[in-house]
Amino acid sequence: MGIPDRVRNWNFILYPESAPENWRDFIEETRIELVESPLHDKDINPTGEPKKPHHHITLLYPSVKTYDQVKELVVDQLKQPIPIKCQSVKGSIRYMVHKDNPEKHQYNWNEIVPHGGADLSALCSLTHTELLQIQDDIQMYIIENDIIEFEDIANYALLNNREWSDVLRNKSTIYFKSYLNSRRHRRA
Repeated sequence: MGIPDRVRNWNFILYPESAPENWRDFIEETRIELVESPLHDKDINPTGEPKKPHHHITLLYPSVKTYDQVKELVVDQLKQPIPIKCQSVKGSIRYMVHKDNPEKHQYNWNEIVPHGGADLSALCSLTHTELLQIQDDIQMYIIENDIIEFEDIANYALLNNREWSDVLRNKSTIYFKSYLNSRRHRRA
């Protein structure tokens, strides 16, 4: 059995040089939920030449759409290459920063831009292994920077690392508050 003719989620590559100047405004006006990658301006072709700068876009429709319906937006209006059916929203978004491709340039997760109310946290929940790694990274940062107040690490994460901020707020608040209390009381 093949891929259905109609699906909810679609991917396409957007080349800023050939897109309308106001492409972001145009996309916002559609009210379609979508996710925009950071500008991929450091990708390399297999021949060693740089690829044209581009964004990866994942469209998240509330109902199924045909290729022709999506083509009208992507090809006809935005003047971009043909869209393809999205096999995995989470996989597509992770690819936006090459999270699972360490051999490729690693783009900044904080530069992923949701549009139209797309919720990155819901779309890209962490695996247990990823959560443990982020918790380890936060704890090492606390040790290396001699942090003793939760506010300091929470502010750092808010300004510099969306994933850390999410972990601190929603997944490990009690642990890190207890850990920082222990560090502070040990000094007293």
